[in-house]
Amino acid sequence: MEAKLEGKRIPQENVGNKLDKKRKKRYKQPWILHFMVLPAAIMVFIFSYIPMSGILMAFQDYKPALGFFNSEWVGLKHFRYMWENDYFLQITWNTLFFACSKIVMNLIIPFVFALLLNEVRKMALKRTIQTLVYLPHFLSWVTLSGILIDILAQTGIVNQFLVSVFGIKPIFFLGDGSWFRFTIIASDVWKEFGFNTIIFLAALSGINPALYEAAEVDGAGRWKQTMYITIPALIPIGIVIATLALGNVLNANFDQIFNLYSPLIYQQGDIIDTFVYREGLLSGQFSFATAVNLFKSVISLILIVISYRLAYRFAGYRIF
Repeated sequence: MEAKLEGKRIPQENVGNKLDKKRKKRYKQPWILHFMVLPAAIMVFIFSYIPMSGILMAFQDYKPALGFFNSEWVGLKHFRYMWENDYFLQITWNTLFFACSKIVMNLIIPFVFALLLNEVRKMALKRTIQTLVYLPHFLSWVTLSGILIDILAQTGIVNQFLVSVFGIKPIFFLGDGSWFRFTIIASDVWKEFGFNTIIFLAALSGINPALYEAAEVDGAGRWKQTMYITIPALIPIGIVIATLALGNVLNANFDQIFNLYSPLIYQQGDIIDTFVYREGLLSGQFSFATAVNLFKSVISLILIVISYRLAYRFAGYRIF
């Protein structure tokens, strides 16, 4: 086959060769940009990939004095003990309960709040509210935990209010298992729902105003506009947030729980990450802790792959 190029007939093979040369040239031109990425790639390799060799401890009876190569190999011993341990099943349930509750609440509440905030017509008030609910996202759990411990103590401001106004006994928010779970979920939603609200508001700003104008001409009020225009426009981004959150089902926020829990509520508040911390660093059970964390990492990887496939299938979202 032949192709015309500047009034001449040139074989198709030559045209393909020239295109390949142009592509190679374009790739070679920004070589300095690729070189700039090299330090970051080296850092990732040193601090992310080399430490992965530590998973060998999960299959050994690891002793720090003997090192990786001289410690005794025990195969799947620690994994069998993990599954035979009733307490491991309890912390797995706790992790799933906390993570799933946070995912659901951090999806529903920002969704509803974004709809309500979208109805505010005064921009100054709208931006003020948006800033106030977004501000806790920037505070660390170390800071917030100190605040929560003070205000939720039995002599704290919350219990003083409950006693003086309702006449009820002080509630042990951080010492009673049931109340601790409620406190963890509520405080996480309070801290993070402003961030997801921003995402939904960004999706709302992308709705074509002509749709509202047409609906208004047809006699649709604000309620029907919300039901048939606003909510359907938010559903795709809601699906993306929900599916991507599946990868964090086994991450129940170590920072939050570690700074708020105590031995009184280990049975109801302990999660996989805090258990690994105590077993590995405090008790010196390095191999068992590594086995537990490796199990969690493998499951999380599978869930992340599934969540990205679901996000692409139902919402057309993809990174690569």
